[in-house]
Amino acid sequence: MNIFSILYNLFIGPLEIFFEILFSLANKVIDNPGLSIIFLSLAMNFLVLPLYKRADAMQEEEREVEKRMNHWVTHIKKSFKGDERFMMLQTYYRQNNYKPTDILKGSVSLFLEIPFFMAAYNFLSSLELLNHVSFGPISNLGAPDGLLTIAGITINLLPILMTLINMVSTVIYTKGLPLKSKIQLYGMAIIFLVLLYDSPSGLVFYWTLNNIFSLVKIVFYKFKDPKFVLSVLSSIVGVIGLVYISFINPFATMRRQLLISILLFMLFIPLVVYYIKKKFVKVEIKEISKTENMVFYLGIIFMTILCGLLIPSAVVAASPEEFINTMTLQNPLVYILNCFVLAAGTFIVWFSIFYALASASGKRTMGFGMLALSGMAIVNYMFFGKGYGNLSPNLTFDIKPVVLLKDQFINLGIIILVITLLYFIWKKKEEVVKAIYAAAIIAVVCMGGMNIVNVNAAVSDKIDNLNKLQAKAASIPLSKNGKNVVVLMLDRAIGGLVPYLLNEDANLKNQFDGFTYYPNTISYGGYTNVGTPGIYGGYEYTPKNINKRDQESLKDKQNEALKVMPVLFDENNFTTTVFDPTYAGYGWIPDLSIYDDYPNIHRFITMENFYAKQNNTLAKEDSFLRLNRNLFVYSLFKVSPLVVQPNIYDNGNYNGTAERCNKVATKQTLFGISKSKGVTSRFTTAYSVLQNLTHMTKISDGNKGTFLMMSNNTTHEPILLQEPEYVPSFDVDNTQYDKDHKDRFNLDGKVLHMETENQVTHYHVNMAAFKQLGKWFDYLKENDVYDNTRIIIVSDHGHHLKHFDNFQFADGKPYGDVEKFNSLFMVKDFNSKGFKTDTSFMTNADVPGIATDGIIKNAVNPFTKNPLKNDLAKKGKQYILFTEWSVTKNHGNTFLPGKWITVHDDIFNMNNWEVLEDSE
Repeated sequence: MNIFSILYNLFIGPLEIFFEILFSLANKVIDNPGLSIIFLSLAMNFLVLPLYKRADAMQEEEREVEKRMNHWVTHIKKSFKGDERFMMLQTYYRQNNYKPTDILKGSVSLFLEIPFFMAAYNFLSSLELLNHVSFGPISNLGAPDGLLTIAGITINLLPILMTLINMVSTVIYTKGLPLKSKIQLYGMAIIFLVLLYDSPSGLVFYWTLNNIFSLVKIVFYKFKDPKFVLSVLSSIVGVIGLVYISFINPFATMRRQLLISILLFMLFIPLVVYYIKKKFVKVEIKEISKTENMVFYLGIIFMTILCGLLIPSAVVAASPEEFINTMTLQNPLVYILNCFVLAAGTFIVWFSIFYALASASGKRTMGFGMLALSGMAIVNYMFFGKGYGNLSPNLTFDIKPVVLLKDQFINLGIIILVITLLYFIWKKKEEVVKAIYAAAIIAVVCMGGMNIVNVNAAVSDKIDNLNKLQAKAASIPLSKNGKNVVVLMLDRAIGGLVPYLLNEDANLKNQFDGFTYYPNTISYGGYTNVGTPGIYGGYEYTPKNINKRDQESLKDKQNEALKVMPVLFDENNFTTTVFDPTYAGYGWIPDLSIYDDYPNIHRFITMENFYAKQNNTLAKEDSFLRLNRNLFVYSLFKVSPLVVQPNIYDNGNYNGTAERCNKVATKQTLFGISKSKGVTSRFTTAYSVLQNLTHMTKISDGNKGTFLMMSNNTTHEPILLQEPEYVPSFDVDNTQYDKDHKDRFNLDGKVLHMETENQVTHYHVNMAAFKQLGKWFDYLKENDVYDNTRIIIVSDHGHHLKHFDNFQFADGKPYGDVEKFNSLFMVKDFNSKGFKTDTSFMTNADVPGIATDGIIKNAVNPFTKNPLKNDLAKKGKQYILFTEWSVTKNHGNTFLPGKWITVHDDIFNMNNWEVLEDSE
């Protein structure tokens, strides 16, 4: 992060985000990019109107002062020279309370226009949504208009029209002004013509609308009471709009009609404000006290620290390693720093600019407004919006946030109560307000500082280790003559999807030749921290047995489980390799040092290695910019009232425009269940590992056996893929394929529900993983290492997707879908043929016993010396634990209390499931 980006985020970044949010909201309602540009222009111009009005007044004041002093200034300059002239001018300026720097007041409007222009230019010129979109006579808003062709020469008419309107405004505005003011404004008009002549017509259209607004403003300020005229006109537009949507063109949904009605009602606000001020405000406040100034500035400092430090640092501190971008190996603190700069730009820079240019009464209103905003923000952050589920490093929740109407009213009621209380304190005891702010600032600084210290301590060593590890090229050694064993853990792979995957793609059954599919399989937990120990270590590492060893940490027991199979195979003279051991060292990025005592065990971190190499520059840039932007908007989401939180969240897009992303994107925006834009980086980084399995495979002719244990997150990162290949694409449109193959989810009368985005995207990533594994299996067959390889594919848990009827618990809790505990389990043994289904009751803790069966005689856990194969362990009730997923929170000696669930024999018989009341 360099000084230029810091300055950009201080002055331009907040405006650009505001532009993007306004445009995104408008386009969701209007669904027309051209009309959305008009809305953006109107909204921005009305919002900054007080700024420009005050700037014009300051210019007028400066011109009057110059005019008044001009006679004597001219006389002094003619009569004196050198130091004497300088001293005389300084004395004269001082007598008239004039400073030479006051000349800058004449350029305030220009200084304001530059950042708004830069924000608009950067946003609209890179908005791909405008490409090939027509609006009126403009055929393509994403390209120069080219409206006029003369003698084979194409002329862009819109920039010329923009300049002519600007010239007309200048003629009216500068009437009676000195020549230098006219030259400045005419020069600016020419500069904008040159800058924008070859720009996308959408951008030029926006700036033309701004010039029209400016012209109208200049004309109306010639009226005796311009505020009244503008207020009436605004209200007339609102009436016309409401009549239009109500009687002429009703929108498709009540929600859209409600939203646009709210936007139109906002046009009545100027008239209401005008009437209130005219009726009730009798005395204009001349100045405000230092205490009132102090209250405002303490407010913007508090909001900056809350939204720029505490909230983002709390998000990152919840799981610091997940925020290490392994493409860039940046410390996650850079995201917090960037968020702080954006917050400072929003509150300290721009709020201060509005405040500085406001009248005394405006300053008083803004002072209390900031106090009310601060009170609302802390109430919302501390006490509301807590039940949205797990937050990923992409800042998306597992389940779309839904806020009950009752909770919205409670939230609004408490906000009103708090603001009312603050108002009375503000009116009676301003010194108390200062003390409250001081205490609050100290508190948020301390909490944010502690988060930063914890984040840095958690990631500094990891980043150093990653730098060393990523230099090593991962490889999969396989033997043609020895026995090979592969254990592949696909995080969150859904066991129940397998028949449907094979039904849609018949070639998969041939590629998975020799596999036995076990649909009647459970995991011992709903999350990775509980579901993986049994996979790697066997039945000694089920949650019940782990909790019995309460003198050892969960971290040590996880590490031990991860070492069971690699150490055992290593001790039995197998070439042993480990990829991405899950939660090794109880961190998101595996700590490979757990194998340091076993130098013959080859270990690698493959996460993001291939993706980073293939898409290095664009991936790094887009990943950084998107998360920086969304982390700040997430902070605004957390401090907002519940009634608007779902709209700010916007399905995890935070009202960003996916069309601005590079073709290598880090976030996907869905448009229903068949269309999307963008590609989620967390999927592509995992998927690229599966794509490169053949590249990594190194086949030898020796007799020495091999063992590979690897995990992969492809199935954990749901996104929409391009059918029927199921590959990532920036622009996905499966509309026709879904229509032509709508019956593929009905298998022998058993329907797989595919109505929601979550259901569809999880199906897609499971299909993508199977297709890539199928290609690898074909490669193994071609190179004669398939028959002598035992392959186990397993998942740590499923997910609550409601894909199947009659597969949910009655209480409907987060654990209420059996699909969450139905893990994928498939085994291909040596020389096995055909694809089979076996409904025997299995658990994912069967993996170590099956992996060693027949090739390591009497295989025992190398640490406890107990047999790995234990068929008796799955007799009777099996205890599943649903508890806290985060290893940064759930890291004691035993798992945190949760909900215990039992099942036996047949997971498809809901009578075999029981949710226990005891949560210990």
